[in-house]
Amino acid sequence: MSGFYPSDQYGFSTLLTEAELAVLGRLRKVLDKQVQPLLADYWERGEFPEEIVSPLIGLDLMDPEELAGAAPSGLYGGFRNFELARTDASVATWYNAQSGLFRTAVNLGGSAEQAAELDPKIRSFEYKGVFALTEPGHGSDIAGGLETSARREGAGWVINGAKRWIGGAAAADALAVFARDQADGQVKAFLVPVDAPGVALAKIHRKTSLRIMQNADITLTDVAVPESARLQNVNSFKDVASLLRNMRSDVAWIATGVQAGAYEAALRYVTERRQFGRPLASFQLIQEKLAVMLANLTASLGMVVRLTQQQEEGIYKDENSALAKMFTSARMRETVALAREVAGGNGITLDTDVARFHADAEAVYSYEGTHEINALIVGRAITGTGAFR
Repeated sequence: MSGFYPSDQYGFSTLLTEAELAVLGRLRKVLDKQVQPLLADYWERGEFPEEIVSPLIGLDLMDPEELAGAAPSGLYGGFRNFELARTDASVATWYNAQSGLFRTAVNLGGSAEQAAELDPKIRSFEYKGVFALTEPGHGSDIAGGLETSARREGAGWVINGAKRWIGGAAAADALAVFARDQADGQVKAFLVPVDAPGVALAKIHRKTSLRIMQNADITLTDVAVPESARLQNVNSFKDVASLLRNMRSDVAWIATGVQAGAYEAALRYVTERRQFGRPLASFQLIQEKLAVMLANLTASLGMVVRLTQQQEEGIYKDENSALAKMFTSARMRETVALAREVAGGNGITLDTDVARFHADAEAVYSYEGTHEINALIVGRAITGTGAFR
């Protein structure tokens, strides 16, 4: 078993370099000392702990000094999401909104000039952004049902529509808004300043999952942006799909990290708790559930590690990232349920951490493609026939 992660049974983290492990070690210290102690109270209040932002940004995780200017490996990026998620799904989602979703949108969706100008600012959090695709009336059917529109007027564009579930929007500088061009019916993407006239944000309340993450409803009314704000390489939904392929890989890592957090929290609980005069961990029924949790986690780690290796080799397949998101999310759902089960009644309190992972898993299970949508992507690759419609 790897010494770096107590739940890394097959030692996948040994594939990381010593420099990468050093960066993740710095991250863990901040998570353990400055983030984890705040989570239960903020989760219950449904607020984001703003005091964690500066310490996390200060770690410079997207361009760490230990790598001496070398580009971080895909595995390092995956284990960074894993480390964040084993502490908290909302914190992982908040960081990945910048490091994964927004950065991917700019680097792959933007021109070479746009990426060169903006990526250093994104890495340092000088320029903060979020990915705004989902709409109030469209989730899984967004490819065919995108209602937000963009109209060319002179040297710029006018955008109208609405977006929903956009995490971290209120703290962002820009929204990567996807809209359908009224002239050709194709999808375009725009970097819209959050303070632009016509942009209105409203926090989504009454959530039972990812309560720390501040999700927003966004309304765009005659929002004017220049042509320079358009991401030049997004000209169809096929281009958007290529962005989502990368994002599903990130979410598969988060789903795996949530499993690690739930499993480790459950293991701590059953080791400390005594029942009928014996440690709860000594009972056969408990050990069987722990073994299933660890098997789920180990299988998920193996899948996301190999997926990431393939992508670094230049093998990008929609069905591979979809398969990973589908599988790891399903295993996550089972793992967090077993963790809650072994913690008994205390598993529904925030004090053991198990309840937080159990509730937050539901959001991770749904975002960046539901189980069914990802299954259909895989099914299309298997059979050669799309069954979406």
